[in-house]
Amino acid sequence: MPEQREAVDWDAVPGPPGWYEPEHVGRGLRVLSGATNLVRAAEAGSLLGCGGIVHDHSGSVFPAAAIAAPLLLDVARRGHPAARDTALVLLDEALSFQPHPGYARVAEPDGTEVPLCCALAHHLRAHADFLTGLSGAGRSLLAEAAAHWRFEIRECVATGDDTAAFGSLTGRFPDGVHAARMHLGGTVTPLNGLTLEHPPEGDSPEAFLRLLAHPPAALPPGALLLPAECGYRAR
Repeated sequence: MPEQREAVDWDAVPGPPGWYEPEHVGRGLRVLSGATNLVRAAEAGSLLGCGGIVHDHSGSVFPAAAIAAPLLLDVARRGHPAARDTALVLLDEALSFQPHPGYARVAEPDGTEVPLCCALAHHLRAHADFLTGLSGAGRSLLAEAAAHWRFEIRECVATGDDTAAFGSLTGRFPDGVHAARMHLGGTVTPLNGLTLEHPPEGDSPEAFLRLLAHPPAALPPGALLLPAECGYRAR
């Protein structure tokens, strides 16, 4: 993906001043993609991990991590084993570290702004077949990403005082009653009282959720539901 890497203006990607070092990102990715030994992979990891996509000493992650994630996954798939291992460590740090206030959301291709952690998890799930085939590192990443579930609403119907929302679920919706944040048209709405009525079966993502004591209008088709706690992650 050299053309995609070079097409990104990392200076234009927002990040907390004094922490984010945009010049580290492009250089780090170039070094990592061409690394053929541990020394070069470590050099790239230092650039990306010290102000590039994360700041590992403080446990911070920057919006650049979401843009770099597909590029890191491509390095993990095609690169030298040392480069692959470095890319996987950086992805793990990016998913587990905390963003700075004001830099906790990123825009998806359709313009929807989502928490940085959820955007990263979505990229990882897109490469689930590859990551599953790796050793423990790949499977561990997928297990961590599963907690950042997303539900895309297709249709809603009233069931008494509740609403049944039909759509596609990726990730792992936990047992019990939970809160979510609904993303639609640039607006984020808190929702309480969600339960998973019917989980996906086999390879299909089809599922339905129940929203307790809410009318169907509270869950319009096309809305995206994400875990409530992800919306509040910040240092």
